[in-house]
Amino acid sequence: MSDLPPAVPAATVMVVRDVKPGLEVLMLKRSAVGAFANFWVFPGGRIDDADEGADEIERARSAAVREAMEEVGLAVDPQNTHPYSHWTPPAIQPRRFLTWFFVAHWGGDDVRIDGHEIVDYRWMRPHEAIEAQLPMAPPTIVSLHELAEAGSFAATRRTEYPRWVTRPTKSADGVPVLLWHGDAGYDSLDAEVPGPRNRLWYPTDAPWTYERTV
Repeated sequence: MSDLPPAVPAATVMVVRDVKPGLEVLMLKRSAVGAFANFWVFPGGRIDDADEGADEIERARSAAVREAMEEVGLAVDPQNTHPYSHWTPPAIQPRRFLTWFFVAHWGGDDVRIDGHEIVDYRWMRPHEAIEAQLPMAPPTIVSLHELAEAGSFAATRRTEYPRWVTRPTKSADGVPVLLWHGDAGYDSLDAEVPGPRNRLWYPTDAPWTYERTV
């Protein structure tokens, strides 16, 4: 049995606005201390006992709406905040968050950051954040790729929400690789198996690359 503490239920919200062409998403830079230090993230945090809802998704939605207000002063409409995906990190991480991702349409409020927990923000087209190789967690990277493909807030609406369970391994030459369902090496943890790809090459000293053919 693992000695790691249990994973913490959490929620994050990708606040987007439509532009021509495509869309922009709000990116936040976290401070140099705490979880995801110096990473660019979406607003989010743990789901509190006070977050209301009749089921798992509704409680997570309440948390996402609350975090948008607490972290950046944005009042996103719960009716315009849609579930998008769910992420389970590998069990090797000491701090793990089981995270629901949501997409919300920006209501026009000014972004306000505290300068301590959040030290910077940018509205960015998803492909710009990807090309800039900003320091980001794997779920953020994959979600940005999907937002870039969607191209508009309306196109992000889903009726089914994929659950991403991350399985880490390494390539033959030692490069860390994160595998997800559909990748040919997902079950065996063999990054060299030929076939479909759904993976993130995530080296510590070189650019990361998301590869998906499924």
